[in-house]
Amino acid sequence: MAVPKRKTSRAQRRQRKAANRYEGVQATYCPNCSAPVEPHRVCTACGFYDGKQVLAVESK
Repeated sequence: MAVPKRKTSRAQRRQRKAANRYEGVQATYCPNCSAPVEPHRVCTACGFYDGKQVLAVESK
């Protein structure tokens, strides 16, 4: 039977268990149009990023 040579440290154990708690990227909301946007991405609804117009988006 395999036996570990050393005790697993708290940091190593917590780092391993942290992968099970990951819930994915949290959605944020565009400050310009309040549409849900992934963090650090241009808003697809209005084309704003960091308070500036970056993309020209056609209105429907």
